[in-house]
Amino acid sequence: MKAITLFSGGLDSILATKLMIEQGIDLEAVYFHSPLCDCERPNSSCVAAKKAADLLNIPFHKIELRQEFLDIVRNPSHGYGKNINPCIDCRILQFKKAKALMDKFGASFIVTGEVVGERPMSQKKHTIDMIEKTADLKGLVLRPLSAKLFDETLPEKEGIVDREKLFDIQGRSRKRQMELAKKFRIEEYPAPAGGCLLTNAGFSDKVRDLIRHRQLTLEYVKFLKAGRHFRLSDEVKLIMGRDEKENDRILALGNKETVFLKATDLPGPIGMLTPAGAEAPQELAASIIAYYINKAADDESIDIEFWRNNSEPHKTIATKKVAEPTLVKFRVT
Repeated sequence: MKAITLFSGGLDSILATKLMIEQGIDLEAVYFHSPLCDCERPNSSCVAAKKAADLLNIPFHKIELRQEFLDIVRNPSHGYGKNINPCIDCRILQFKKAKALMDKFGASFIVTGEVVGERPMSQKKHTIDMIEKTADLKGLVLRPLSAKLFDETLPEKEGIVDREKLFDIQGRSRKRQMELAKKFRIEEYPAPAGGCLLTNAGFSDKVRDLIRHRQLTLEYVKFLKAGRHFRLSDEVKLIMGRDEKENDRILALGNKETVFLKATDLPGPIGMLTPAGAEAPQELAASIIAYYINKAADDESIDIEFWRNNSEPHKTIATKKVAEPTLVKFRVT
């Protein structure tokens, strides 16, 4: 029989998948990619998931979650976690997407690496049951690492999966998972992480800013993953790099209409004004950029040049560093 495995590339999902492979189940690995993921980075979760699926020799599918995901971030039916993470609604969305893929892949059930009590919001037993019921998947989600803490699923009842070879792991300790990994000679897996970017306080502040200004769209979220952010007006933000690598990334994010700015003769951050083409308080933006020019004195006049991609600077503003109380007023994070 065939199943879909919801595959994050973490140790739990690797082990759950391996346990099914050991029982002869044919698997299709599905990784859900949200607009807030960052697959360009070499250590990103989607890169790790693809690598792990290849090592297990199973097909890998990256499924995009787009505006529908942003909609639940904006207004989750089941609320947020510690920051702005809508874990329960996100899980329901993933399960509904997986259910829709079952016919396409010829799968009769779904496998996950969930462990009861491992995560505080979405992996309590009663919450797991509620998510499964809401997604209309009752009896079709098998959790090999915690299966014996739940009622038998349909694949267990039908003898497709041997329940005796499943486990009753619960809690946040990974001792039993590490023992299983050693048994299966699984040596490559990412270290446990704190979850998605929405569990990060600083990143959550950036997302809240977009929600407040009705800008939580696919167009704007691509800017969230780099730089310091300043809200200059209801419409316009200044984003600037913290180092040379982020400067390069900010340049890559712009289009031909994007306005960039930096000091003319001194090393420092590159900034960009979003959205492209909007009227921006450029004097304020220039003084904020000047604040981060380390080699300049507080009262020194600094020339800040403005340009668009592939064009010569079209404007230069002589300014001084913004006062810190003013900087704090406009800083998002």
